[in-house]
Amino acid sequence: MRLLLSIKANLENVTNLVPAADDFEFFFGLKCTSCNEPHPKIVSLNRYEKRQVSGGKDSSANFVWKCGLCKRESSAKFEPSSPQPYAAANGEFAPFIIIECRGLEFTSFDPRGSWKCVGAESGTPFNEFEFEDGEWVDYDEKAKEPVRIYGIESQWSRA
Repeated sequence: MRLLLSIKANLENVTNLVPAADDFEFFFGLKCTSCNEPHPKIVSLNRYEKRQVSGGKDSSANFVWKCGLCKRESSAKFEPSSPQPYAAANGEFAPFIIIECRGLEFTSFDPRGSWKCVGAESGTPFNEFEFEDGEWVDYDEKAKEPVRIYGIESQWSRA
């Protein structure tokens, strides 16, 4: 099954919200699709880390997990086009990442980690910032206006 994570946020005077580094750690909640047992913790996935999937020749994934209840092995693998910069109009969900899942389903997304964006009018880069209490605020010297991102939400759907 392919799952699409869409995000939305309120962007004030900025655009192209995206993780700050290619090796960004994504944090997700998940559950087993065999027994519907939720994983007890938030897990992290990195697009560049590969793990061997048991039982498959030369088969690898970005995440491999064995359910604590039913003991089935599950895996997840990022699609190459992920992530897409978020530049949608405020309040609109837009596709962000697609992950191929086998035996598991993601249930939540935690936007922790370093992000980057650019000034909407000035093109000023804002690199390596983190959200504090769900928001980020700064000032664009070139445009002489405040910049802000807040109200980040996410939703999972089948791709």
